[in-house]
Amino acid sequence: MKKILIIQGPNLNMVGIREKGIYGEETAETIEAEIVDYAEQAGFDAQVYQSNHEGDLIDRIHAARNEFDGVIINAGALTHYSYALRDAIACVNKALPFVEVHLSNIHAREEFRHISVIAPVCVGQIAGFGKASYFLAVEALRGILK
Repeated sequence: MKKILIIQGPNLNMVGIREKGIYGEETAETIEAEIVDYAEQAGFDAQVYQSNHEGDLIDRIHAARNEFDGVIINAGALTHYSYALRDAIACVNKALPFVEVHLSNIHAREEFRHISVIAPVCVGQIAGFGKASYFLAVEALRGILK
């Protein structure tokens, strides 16, 4: 069975608490459980990793190349400025495809959110469909990893 990692970046542990008008009222834990369930129904062994610390995310990305077949990443605000995170993905993306996801439509929000520095090292970006963005990313990986 193929294994996928779902990486959640800074402040995504606060979904359901923060900015409910943007992120909704479902908790991060509930959404993550649904993502794992969806991935398992799609034939994947799935694991979620969340951190508010850039270096921890980078370490997890480096380690993922030996453990997983694909990665879904919501880097939160790091999406827009973390060249270190971008470089970590670039270190492993030849062997490990990354799909970038966002709950909200980052292109309809503040201008600083319109740019993703990680997009060029990911196979694609899915944004604006709430938790369904993750389900779409699972389907994208299923197509890529078949």
